[in-house]
Amino acid sequence: MSVCGARRGLGYARPVLALGCLLTASGALAAPQLSPVWTDQAVIQRDAPIVIVGTAARGETIRATLGSEQAAATADANGAFTLHFPPRPASETPLTLQLSGADGNAVTVRDLLVGDVWLCSGQSNMEFPLARALNGPMVVMQSGDPGLRLLQIPKATASLPAPRFGSPTAWTAATPQSTPEFSAACYFMGKALRAQQQIPIGLIHASWGGSRLRPWLTPDAAEALDGKDDLAMLRQHATDPLGAVTAFAPQWERWYRDEAEKSEPWRKPDILSWQDVPAIGVWNDWTGTRLAKDATGTVWLRRTVRLTGSQANAGAMLELGIIDDMDMTFVNGRAVGNTFSWDEARRYAVPPALLHAGDNEIMVAISNSWDKGGFTTGPERLKLTIAGGAEVPLAQGWRYSIAPVPSFPPRPPWDGNGGLGVMHNAMVAPLGQIALRGAAWYQGESDVDVPGYARRLTALAAGWRHQFGKDMRMLVVQLANYGPAQLAPAASGWATVREDQRAFVNSDANAALVTAIDIGERTDIHPANKALLGARLAMAAQGTPLPMPMQALRTRGRIRISFSGIEGSLAAWSAAAPIGFELCGDTQESCRYAQARISGADVWLEDDGRAASRVRYAWGDSPVVNLFDGRALPVPGFELPIRSEAQP
Repeated sequence: MSVCGARRGLGYARPVLALGCLLTASGALAAPQLSPVWTDQAVIQRDAPIVIVGTAARGETIRATLGSEQAAATADANGAFTLHFPPRPASETPLTLQLSGADGNAVTVRDLLVGDVWLCSGQSNMEFPLARALNGPMVVMQSGDPGLRLLQIPKATASLPAPRFGSPTAWTAATPQSTPEFSAACYFMGKALRAQQQIPIGLIHASWGGSRLRPWLTPDAAEALDGKDDLAMLRQHATDPLGAVTAFAPQWERWYRDEAEKSEPWRKPDILSWQDVPAIGVWNDWTGTRLAKDATGTVWLRRTVRLTGSQANAGAMLELGIIDDMDMTFVNGRAVGNTFSWDEARRYAVPPALLHAGDNEIMVAISNSWDKGGFTTGPERLKLTIAGGAEVPLAQGWRYSIAPVPSFPPRPPWDGNGGLGVMHNAMVAPLGQIALRGAAWYQGESDVDVPGYARRLTALAAGWRHQFGKDMRMLVVQLANYGPAQLAPAASGWATVREDQRAFVNSDANAALVTAIDIGERTDIHPANKALLGARLAMAAQGTPLPMPMQALRTRGRIRISFSGIEGSLAAWSAAAPIGFELCGDTQESCRYAQARISGADVWLEDDGRAASRVRYAWGDSPVVNLFDGRALPVPGFELPIRSEAQP
C-alpha cells in the first residue's frame, strides 16, 4: 500500500489518504467517501468538536449538514477533506449527516446519536464474548437497547497505517443478534454507563487474543520505544518481505548462538542429531517422542530438495502450510521467512540467488510457547513451486531435532502477535480523528516476563490521546488471579505486570486502575465473571474513586499502610485479619508473610525486627485476597517502599 501523505506531527498516515490517491488518479468525480467509522447508527462523542474526514476528487468542494448545522471543505491535493462541526450535548434524538460533492452525488448517514464513546481493547480477556460470560445467554436475551451502540472491529494486521478496516463493518444497536460475540467486559461497562448516565453510549471493540501490548502502539510511540531501525524494517516488510527478513535475521541468529553455545545449525545442519518426522502434524501427536509430552520449545525441521539448473535459476515459492506458533525458515543457510501466527499459511519467496543445481537444504526452526506445536495443516500443503513451472512436493523426507535453547527467540517488528504497531495500523488507525471519552484496556498476560510494561503502557496512552483527544480517559484492568496456589512468598511475573499497571495509573492524572485480582479463576485464564468487572469499569469511567494504596510509613515499631478511595472502612472477609501482606528487604529471599490488622481505612503490619524496606500485598500469580471496602471493592495488588515517619 502506498500512502500519498501523512498528517503533520502525528506520525501515522491519515487513514483516508490512500483512498484519496485512488479516487484522484482516475480524475472522475464520484460521491465523497467517509472514513469507515461513519456508518448508520454511529455514536458521536458529546461536548467535543466533531471532526469528519473523507476523500473526494482533489480540489472538490464538499458541503455537509449535520442536523441543522452546515459545514464545507475542499479536498486537498491528496483528495482528503476534513469537515468541522461544533460540539453537541448528549441526545437520543437521531441526527442525519448528508454530504454532497461538486456534481451533486450525495452520501447520507442516518440515525446518529450523541453521547459517550469508548474504545475497548486488549487481548483475550477483553475479547471474551458476552455469550460465554457468567449468565451470558440470559444477558444476551435481554440485551436490546437502541441507545447502546456497538462497533466490532475485524481482526487484521498491517505494516503501515491502513485507510480502512480489514473487512467491512458497521455500527449496530445492541440486540440479541449483535451482542453474543461482542466483548463481555466492554458490554457490561456500557450497559452500566447507560443505566447510570441515561445518555447514548457507543462501544468500539478492537481486541486480539494473545496479543502483546506492542502491536497496539501508534507509529510515533513504537519508534520512540523501539527505534527507527525496527520501524524502518516493519515498513520494508510491507513491500519487500525478504529484504526485511534478511535485515532481521542477525538478531535471531545472535539469540540462537548465545543460547546454544555458538552453534549455527542453519549453516552446519549436521552438528545436530536428527530423527525422522513421524508425521506431518502437531508434535503433540508424535506418540513415543519427547515432544508428545512437552510440546513447548524450539524444534528444527530439515529437508533437502533436488533441483535442476533451470529450476534453480527460475526461483521458487516455498509453501509450508500453517505452523504453530512461530518459525524462522532458511534455505541453504539464508533466512527467507519469519512469521508468528496460529492461522497464517507460510509462503516465502526464494530468489534464484539462494538456490543452486543439486541438493538444496531447507531448515525450519519452529518455536512453540503453549499447547500444540508444529504443522497444523496436512502434508499436501508443503511444496516448492518453481516460478513459471511445476510444483515440487515436500510432504515426505523431513527430519527433526529438538534445539538446545532454553528461551524463545526475538520477535520481528512485523510479528502478527507482538509486532510493532501492526494491530494499531489495521484496527485503530482507520478510526481516524474521532473524539473518544476514553479507552478500557485489558491486556498484560502476554507481556508477563517482558520487562518495561509501564513504559509501554505510557506510550500506548500517549499515542491514543494524540489520535483521539488529549482528555481521553484511560481505564486499565489489573490482571486477574490465575495459576497454581502460592504456599510461600515468591517472585511473580504476573504481580510485576500488576504493579506496572498500578504505577502507570499512579503517574497519570486521567487514568484509573480497575483490579480483577479477586474474580479470576485459578485454573482458567479466562474468568467468566465479566459483569462484576464491567460494573467496576463503569465506576472508573465516571471518576468514582476506587481503592488504591498510598504509602507505607514506619512508626513506633509498626508499619501503617494508608489507602485512598475507600468507602466506609476496610474489612477482612472470612478471617480475623487481612492476608497476603509481605515484608521484604532488598532480596526476594528476604520476603516473608506479615501479620496485619485493620484500623478504619488503614492496615497496620507488625514490624518483626528484621530488615524491611518494602511492603507487598497479593504478590503472586494467583493470590487469595480478603481485603475489601464497604462497597465490596478489593484492594489491588501492590508493592510500596517503607518510609520512616521523619521522611516527607
